[in-house]
Amino acid sequence: MKKIKNEIALSKKAIQVGENYALKRGYAGFSSTMSANEKTEAIYRLLVLDKLIVALPEDQENLQTMKHKLALWIMKHLPKDDPLLQ
Repeated sequence: MKKIKNEIALSKKAIQVGENYALKRGYAGFSSTMSANEKTEAIYRLLVLDKLIVALPEDQENLQTMKHKLALWIMKHLPKDDPLLQ
């Protein structure tokens, strides 16, 4: 797994965008007490279900690789001049 510049900030942005996507899709499972790790997993699984990202192999499925996958996903959807991509 290759390290991405600004991966932490990209992961946070992916969680924000993914949460909005999930809510528009009708997912009502996010609560104010839900941790970022739980949101990461829920958004990852939703995006895999909707075939917006390719699922990780079962033996590589952990929180770190899910965050990495979400960071890659959001990189493709941000404008090229976004500060997170610099």
